[in-house]
Amino acid sequence: MADSGASALPSSPSQNRARLISTCLAGGLIIGFMALIRLYLPAGGNDPLGLVARLRRRRKSSNRPVRVYMDGCFDMMHYGHCNALRQARALGDQLVVGIVSDDEIIANKGPPVTPLNERMIMVSGVKWVDEVILDAPYAITEDFMRKLFDEYKIDYIIHGDDPCVLPDGTDAYALAKKAGRYKQIKRTEGVSSTDVVGRMLLCVRERSKSDTHKNQNHSSLQRQFSHGHSQKFEDGGSGSGTRVSHFLPTSRRIVQFSNGKGPGPDARIIYIAGAFDLFHAGHVEILKLARELGDFLLVGIHTDQTVSASRGTHRPIMNLHERSLSVLACRYVDEVIIGAPWEVSKDMITTFNISLVVHGTISESSDFQKDEGNPYAVPISMGIFKVLESPLDIITTTIIRRIVANHDAYLKRNEKKAESERRYYEGKTYVSGD
Repeated sequence: MADSGASALPSSPSQNRARLISTCLAGGLIIGFMALIRLYLPAGGNDPLGLVARLRRRRKSSNRPVRVYMDGCFDMMHYGHCNALRQARALGDQLVVGIVSDDEIIANKGPPVTPLNERMIMVSGVKWVDEVILDAPYAITEDFMRKLFDEYKIDYIIHGDDPCVLPDGTDAYALAKKAGRYKQIKRTEGVSSTDVVGRMLLCVRERSKSDTHKNQNHSSLQRQFSHGHSQKFEDGGSGSGTRVSHFLPTSRRIVQFSNGKGPGPDARIIYIAGAFDLFHAGHVEILKLARELGDFLLVGIHTDQTVSASRGTHRPIMNLHERSLSVLACRYVDEVIIGAPWEVSKDMITTFNISLVVHGTISESSDFQKDEGNPYAVPISMGIFKVLESPLDIITTTIIRRIVANHDAYLKRNEKKAESERRYYEGKTYVSGD
């Protein structure tokens, strides 16, 4: 009698392999089929392993880049603005920047120092910016937010950790937060447009006192700017909020702004030098022109002492490290020399393999045109010096004169803004980030 519990005959090795392969294929098909079905599950569906979420993200990223949006006035644009744009760009694949119109700034903050066309040049010149929207509203409305999402395909709206409050006391980014499409970055410490304008107001006032009373104590102002010896308010308690620089430079920040690569072996290297104080649209345009002449643009940035010696004890407004970061953020710049010598020597040309030295026609000084004491005498004698027609008639003094010409309005604006700046610093807590 046959045993009903008898085992089946043993399989051959080839049969075992075939069975194993068929089992794996069947299992793979089942897993793949379930994954495809789960792509269409509602967002709240059961997904204990997070498989659906991961597949959805992968599908989204394969179709189009993640686009993030950041807006601002970008008046008196400085390295703090640039660092905010760098952080915003790191949260996505493409950064779209909205620039607030002149009329909106006047209505909400007071008169801008730099008009919209110059602010557009500045923002477009930052290497982390992919696209610019002009005349963005100061406050994001429901209609504009829908336009960002639908027309510009924005995924997230970005702003710093400092509060942005409208004149009526409401949060300018309340709608974006409610929609779940808001992300926050860390504010860059040590600088703001209010701070920069305050430095210029202080500079003008102290220079006037120095000229009138010959008070040598005021001639140390530039040294305070350069070395950040004081962080206190320097207005004698009037509340105008004019502080000297308290920026704390780190090597990490310089690395973050740097391109991190040198010129190729056969690269045509262009060199241009200057103070680049209060980095403005005129600087951006001449750097763009210089970069078009070669493969690699090397920019020399003069020391605070060099600038002060040629332009007066109250200059520069921004110290060496602040000026270096502003220049490094420019998309046309490949490398900078932090603390470049005043004179361009033969050794320097050889060391950096410089092919051409250039200078713009619009400048704070005309030393490049001198017969004696010309800092460009060596490249001129070598036949590798060229004067470029500056696209814009703007120098650092132009910016300072705008402040002086509208002194009362900017003083009033700074007094108003200084209180919110003071509240921010008094209530400041540590925020992780870059």
